[in-house]
Amino acid sequence: MDPVAALELRSVDLQSPRNNKQHHTQEMGLKRLIVRRGQLFTLQLGFNRPFQPQTDTISFVAETGPEPSELLGTRATFVLTRTRHGNVWSASDFTTDSSDSLQVSLFTPANAVIGPYTLKIEISQGQGHSVTYPLGTFILLFNPWSAEDDVYLPSEILLQEYIMRDYGFVYKGHERFITSWPWNFGQFEEDIIDICFEILNKSLYYLKNPSKDYSQRNNVVYVCRVVSAMINSNDDSGVLQGNWGEDYSQGVSPLEWNGSVAILRQWSARGGQPVKYGQCWVFASVMCTVMRCLGVPTRVISNFRSAHNVDRNLTIDTYYDQNAEMLPTQKQDKIWNFHVWNECWMIRKDLPPGYNGWQVLDPTPQQTSSGLFCCGPASVKAIKEGEVHLAYDTPFVYAEVNADEVIWLFRNGRAQEILVHNTSSIGKEISTKMVGSEQRQDITSSYKYPEGSPEERSVFMKASRKMLGPKRTSSSFLDLLGSGGFEGHPVRLQLHLARTPEWGQDLLLMLRVQRVPHRARLQGPIRLVVRFCAQALLHGGGTREPLWRHMMQLNLDFGKETQWPLLLPYSNYRNKLTDEKLIRVSGIAEFEETGRSMLVLKDISLEPPHLSIEVSERAEVGKVLRVHITLTNTLTVSLSNCTMVLEGSGLIDGQIVNNLGTLMAEHTIQIQLDLYPIKAGPRQLQVLISSNEVKEIKGYKDILVTPARAS
Repeated sequence: MDPVAALELRSVDLQSPRNNKQHHTQEMGLKRLIVRRGQLFTLQLGFNRPFQPQTDTISFVAETGPEPSELLGTRATFVLTRTRHGNVWSASDFTTDSSDSLQVSLFTPANAVIGPYTLKIEISQGQGHSVTYPLGTFILLFNPWSAEDDVYLPSEILLQEYIMRDYGFVYKGHERFITSWPWNFGQFEEDIIDICFEILNKSLYYLKNPSKDYSQRNNVVYVCRVVSAMINSNDDSGVLQGNWGEDYSQGVSPLEWNGSVAILRQWSARGGQPVKYGQCWVFASVMCTVMRCLGVPTRVISNFRSAHNVDRNLTIDTYYDQNAEMLPTQKQDKIWNFHVWNECWMIRKDLPPGYNGWQVLDPTPQQTSSGLFCCGPASVKAIKEGEVHLAYDTPFVYAEVNADEVIWLFRNGRAQEILVHNTSSIGKEISTKMVGSEQRQDITSSYKYPEGSPEERSVFMKASRKMLGPKRTSSSFLDLLGSGGFEGHPVRLQLHLARTPEWGQDLLLMLRVQRVPHRARLQGPIRLVVRFCAQALLHGGGTREPLWRHMMQLNLDFGKETQWPLLLPYSNYRNKLTDEKLIRVSGIAEFEETGRSMLVLKDISLEPPHLSIEVSERAEVGKVLRVHITLTNTLTVSLSNCTMVLEGSGLIDGQIVNNLGTLMAEHTIQIQLDLYPIKAGPRQLQVLISSNEVKEIKGYKDILVTPARAS
């Protein structure tokens, strides 16, 4: 062929299988090119003749967004050169052989805009003429393996957990009864990456100014805030609609989701219509899926007894009447039994040095931030040090883990007496899944110094001054605190369970009463009246109407410890609890001699039946895997309208749903089914059985799938 013929492109190989493996994206599939910024990838070009470096000039053009522009960083033009120069778009390291093909290495800067790109090649024909050929498309993601990227995480073990692991646990329940809730993140299911960018393209920022929004997608702080706002639907066509009531008839109860994939697919299939319904653990788990998919190391965090402090005064007030009933309040302040958010790992170039690393992001719609329902990123280090002036939303998160709780006795239409002032009852057992393990890790010490330590009180005072300013010095609460109203009581009261509480059984509690010797100003027996009340405890910290009351009169002599049994019959709570099956038993003791009162509390979590999952053989891609699921109804009532949902990325495409009918009391159901694993590696099968009576009977099985053996 004539060596001076114009160079023409004849073929393109984006080498997706090879590149995706090198960029840790092979789990998303090998058919299309998905790469991470700040890292080389290769492609092979075929021409009509051998490439002549001395005379042929080739330029590459990469574009993303609606109106690509070099000024906005959404368009890059770069010439093929021998060597690469710094952290810029480049095409280099090419190799030519005697044939007509050319192997080229492309490099994307570590601060490039993430998203779907089109790639073109321009071949100069001399005299200012050039011919353009499309090469194809690729998706560019954040790169936590690159030291130049703001999300760089220098630990392969942590990267395997916080980027590559597509299942995990959310911790729920109550600080004394923490349950691990398996969740299928599924960030590598083939369509999830497209849905993630669909989410960004439906945000209010994009709709207002698409080009500007795209240009800021190089900034992980910006992307996190957009996703945090888009997971809830309070302002926009976000992914999930929250529902903290108890009527889920228009959608799915938050307790009945097994994972993120079904939620994201439904949202996309219905054109961005919010999915019904979510609560905090659903919002945070879906955000974890999106951020891991985009390449940001992310984990799910549970904070037990989490304050929602609207007026930012760092105190949450709760009220009981003299019959020990917890009263509803008009205030928006509350203490959630638990609240779930995310942490994302990043460098914070927008903050002073020292606040890199884990950052809190909370997609649950609680407060607006810059006009939208989003929260974060707030540096965990800044929260621990009380640096509440640092962006974003640090005062709100600080209060979630550090507010004080003040419990009042409400009598004659007003709060008359402080029963308890707790400085350490909020922000307990802050938890996440342990790396490489099924265990729970307590990370409370990342958020605050030990309760009551000099450092903790010092940080609290620093944060208080910043959040409250001079007005802190005059409040009726502080006047009461200073009035000596907290002198010790002459007795100690404790409520404890006499046996394991199971749903469907009567509950037996013991009241333990003990005289405190060194507070014995009162001579002779002490007479007190104790009024008890039991109420269903709601996830948001409130309660329902009383379901049981009881009263007892006690006479206490010195040095005596006495116990009284309390029976709470099943018939009292049978139809009165929420799906979370929590009961608060409260008692108020009134001393006849002084007229003063004291409070005793016991929260009870009722155990649902347990299911077991067994697999009989070793698991192999494409080969039948038999699964045995067993559930015994240990309750005294039937479980009606039972439905089983199975999910597990790499094991099942989507979900398997079976209707099981009614399971009689004391009966066992055994289910056998066959799966055909799709992907090799560690996988998790999640099983949820829900019924009219108990919404959340969950189980899981970790399964190691081996690659298909050559036949």
